[in-house]
Amino acid sequence: MGTLETLYCLRCNRELEAGHKSVAVYMFAQTVGIRPRQKSAAQRICFCPQCSVSLALGPPPEGALNIAAWKMIRDLVSTDPALNEAAWESLRGVVGYLPTGEDDRGLRIASGGGYFEF
Repeated sequence: MGTLETLYCLRCNRELEAGHKSVAVYMFAQTVGIRPRQKSAAQRICFCPQCSVSLALGPPPEGALNIAAWKMIRDLVSTDPALNEAAWESLRGVVGYLPTGEDDRGLRIASGGGYFEF
C-alpha cells in the first residue's frame, strides 16, 4: 500500500495530517467552446482551520483567482460553526505554550486572561 501525500497549509505551512480538519480548494482549468475540450489536472490547495477562519474574517486579497477562493472559504466559514470550533480547539492547545511575565521588549502578557497588554 502506498503512502499518502503529506499536505501543508498554503498560508502557514503547518503540516495537515490525514483525517485532520482542514479546508481544501480544488482548482483545475478547462477549455470552453473549443474542440477537442482540454482539461488540466486538478490541484488541491489546503488551509488549516486557523488560516481558513483568519482568511475569511480578513479583507479580500488582491487578484481575481484569490478573491474567488476567498469568497468560497468565507462561505464555508460562515455556513457552519464546525470550522470555527476546529480553529479554536487548535488555539486552546497553543495557549499553554505562551510565555508569561515580561519579555525583552516590555510586552506584558496576562497570565490568566489569554490576551496581550501593550
